[in-house]
Formats: sequence, C-alpha cells, structure tokens
Amino acid sequence: MEGVKIVLFSLLAAIAYGILHDQVTAHLCVEYFTIGHPLVFPTKSPFLLAIGWGVLATWWLALPLGLLLALAARLGSEPRVAFGEARSLVLMLLAVMACSALLAGVAAAVLPLFGVNPVPLAEAFWMSEAGIPAKKQTLFVVDLWAHSASYLTGVVGALVVLVLTIRRRIVRRRALVTP
Repeated sequence: MEGVKIVLFSLLAAIAYGILHDQVTAHLCVEYFTIGHPLVFPTKSPFLLAIGWGVLATWWLALPLGLLLALAARLGSEPRVAFGEARSLVLMLLAVMACSALLAGVAAAVLPLFGVNPVPLAEAFWMSEAGIPAKKQTLFVVDLWAHSASYLTGVVGALVVLVLTIRRRIVRRRALVTP
C-alpha cells in the first residue's frame, strides 16, 4: 500500500505543480500556449489552458517517475523507505523546480536589459512569423525558459531523488549488518 501511495502522491503532486506553474505562465503570455503549442484545448482562457496543459504536460512524466520511486523505495527486503520520506523528497524536488523556473524566467526577462538576447535569431524570426506580437515576445521567452528549466530540473531532480532513495536503503541496510 505504501508503494501505491508513493505513486499516487508523486503523480498528483506533479500535476498540481504543473497546473500552478502553468497558471503563472499562461497569465504572463497566453500566446505561449495558443501559438507555441498544438491546438489541443480550443480556448484562449489562460485559466483553462493552464489546467489542461498542466495535466497533459505533466502526467506522462510523473507517472513513470512515481513508479520508479515506489520501486526504489519499496521493492525487495527491509529496510524500506516509507511514504512520508518519499513524499518529503518529492515536495523538495517540486520546490527546487519552482525556484529554477522562477530564476530562469527572471533571467530571460533581465538579460535583454544588459544587451544579451536570450533568443536565437531563428527563434525571433519564428515568433514574428507565428504571429506573436512584438510586445509579447519577451514574455513568450520568459515562459519558454521557465518551462524548460522546470522540465530539466524535474528530470535531473527525479534521478537524484531515485539515487537518494536507493542510497538511504543501502546505508540503513549496512547499519543493520554492522555491529
């Protein structure tokens, strides 16, 4: 039952994070979702797009990672990692993801003030051709950087969480064997 709780918590926490993350980015630049993504949800409402994309873009990665975490925490003999410990690691990862998304978004917004273009020329051309208004292009890039940072941190962080979970079990097992 602990393993099921780990999987469900990982999945639901990641989806909640995705929805909250997308609430911020969709309200910053709805064009990131209406122009920069395929038309899956026929609405221009930032609120509804954030819910839809928050679920769609998150569950498929969160589910296998939650399954791997449950296996790392519970498979095999004692000592096992309990749900509460796994939950803490997942929450810590989500906090790190939020911080990295915030920092990346701020960096994308601030770099132009120092004369650094955070967008390659080809991307700037695409944004103009795609119909993203010039005044929204910086916010589009802010969203892009925030989402990229969140995904990268999430994948790398999930691997770290798996390693930490396995390491906890190994250390505890050694402690049980060592007199």
